[in-house]
Amino acid sequence: MGSLAGTARDYALLAQGRAQGVLSRIALAAFIGVTTLFLAPSLIVLGWFGAVVAGQGLDRLVFRHMDQHPDQMPSRGYRMAMIAATALNTLIYSGIAVYLWTAGGEIGRMFAIVQVAGGLLHVSLHMHPVREMLIAAVTPHAIYFLGLPLWYGLSHGAAGAVVVFIGGLLYLMHLAIAVRHSKATTDALEDARVEAVRERERAERASAAKSDFLAVISHEIRTPMNAVVSAANLLRRTRLSTEQREHVSMLIDAGDVLVGLLNDVLDFSKIEAGKMTFERARMALQPRLGAVVRLWEPRAHAKGLRLKLVLDDSLPEAIITDPLRLQQILFNLMSNAVKFTDEGEVRLDVRLDASRTRLIAAVSDTGCGIAPERLERIFASFEQAEAGTTRRYGGTGLGLAISRRLAELMGGSLSVDSTPGQGSRFTLELPVEVSGAGADVETTADPAALSLKGRRVLVAEDHEVNRRIIRLLLEPFGADLTLVENGEEAVRAAAESAFDVLVLDMQMPVMDGLSAARAIRAGSSVNARTPIVVLTANAMDTHRDAWAGVGVHGYLTKPINPEALARTLHAACTPAGQDAPLTLARELASTG
Repeated sequence: MGSLAGTARDYALLAQGRAQGVLSRIALAAFIGVTTLFLAPSLIVLGWFGAVVAGQGLDRLVFRHMDQHPDQMPSRGYRMAMIAATALNTLIYSGIAVYLWTAGGEIGRMFAIVQVAGGLLHVSLHMHPVREMLIAAVTPHAIYFLGLPLWYGLSHGAAGAVVVFIGGLLYLMHLAIAVRHSKATTDALEDARVEAVRERERAERASAAKSDFLAVISHEIRTPMNAVVSAANLLRRTRLSTEQREHVSMLIDAGDVLVGLLNDVLDFSKIEAGKMTFERARMALQPRLGAVVRLWEPRAHAKGLRLKLVLDDSLPEAIITDPLRLQQILFNLMSNAVKFTDEGEVRLDVRLDASRTRLIAAVSDTGCGIAPERLERIFASFEQAEAGTTRRYGGTGLGLAISRRLAELMGGSLSVDSTPGQGSRFTLELPVEVSGAGADVETTADPAALSLKGRRVLVAEDHEVNRRIIRLLLEPFGADLTLVENGEEAVRAAAESAFDVLVLDMQMPVMDGLSAARAIRAGSSVNARTPIVVLTANAMDTHRDAWAGVGVHGYLTKPINPEALARTLHAACTPAGQDAPLTLARELASTG
């Protein structure tokens, strides 16, 4: 340090150490006193011990304020009081050495030197963060340590005492070097601690910035995607030829994949933060697997590739797993296979293992293959097999990293075998449960089964195109729609009329959906307990957590899935839906 005074933190640490060491110093003084009584019994020893106890009490009174206010830099006057208290206590504590030198004989003098040397070592290590305190503590000890043998040698003509004096000088020199090194180490550790704190703060700011960026990107992409995917779903309801229906199905599948790619980025952030969650639902195998293959047919055919889906005869109709994550992994594997294969075929083989508890899906190709030393690199984030891969084929190298982590988090594995120039085979193994006979989850909602006839639905959506899409999607189900443009209009409409369900967007001008929901819940209108369904382009976990505190029946993200929307509204309008808000709030809070 450039000055004698330390920082507020240094003084606080000293005050804390002084407070914690009071009892141990008194106990050590008692031991020294008892030993001295054996060597040279006298009431002087008892008086010395009483002075030590009184000095420690004074020391505690002086340092208490610093101990209670560790963030305040002590004033100059207060620092002088601490210095005086420290010097006085040291003077008293080692004062017993004078009595031992004069009345304790040869053994007493040896004990006195050891006692003072121990005191010097203790205060040097304890007080070194603040130089002025170190000087105040060391000086009385040093006077005793050097002065007593020098005085005794000169007054008694004892050459040995002079040798002890010289040894004391050497001891002080070594102690000074040790203190310097200790202080340098302490300063280095403190600098490292401060740098670690700064690094953590920078990491937290970077993480927050990343989350904000992802939230904005997610919202801005989902909004136009909603129009594309919803328009395709509306088009599928019209009279179409077989070829047109295939085109629309391809468009819908592509929209689902684009949304899946967007979710990849969000998933990667969840995986990094340890917040990834999974669902268990019934999945019809053939439709889902067929959709994955059908999506890549145009690109494969354009490259002259054969695309095959081989399903084992023993496969059940449906399994219990996380359908979205399974399809996401297979999509990534198919994408790579088609991308890196210029001729030959890409094949997806799916079967169950002998125990029928694990699904084994293998994607093989006749592409360029991967060198053995590069196999594991392809599963690292933003890594690809070769430096020129991105230039030639594009991509970020994120898909395989997410796929392996998803497989592992689901209790499975993702491995690869490859021969350069001959192709690669990626094998996915996932634990699954064979589903019994039941309704196919892939079916399209039937307006008669999910009827909203006579149900009054309030929809708050600021985007004109989205309002039109919602009307076109829900009118066939018989819903009586009231559409408003922002949260303030929603609060006003909820105060004037009773509704069966409220559909709120999150990000709107004037008043956002979250504020509107809170206002409706807090009011005394007839809709204070009406089920709320969130329909938003905000898909981050932080957004879901914010809605969990309000209590909502459902949380749907754009692009709109017509069947999911109709099913959620139908469920909300049933008597059980009236009790759903608080229950779902707990679910949202726990699952994100």
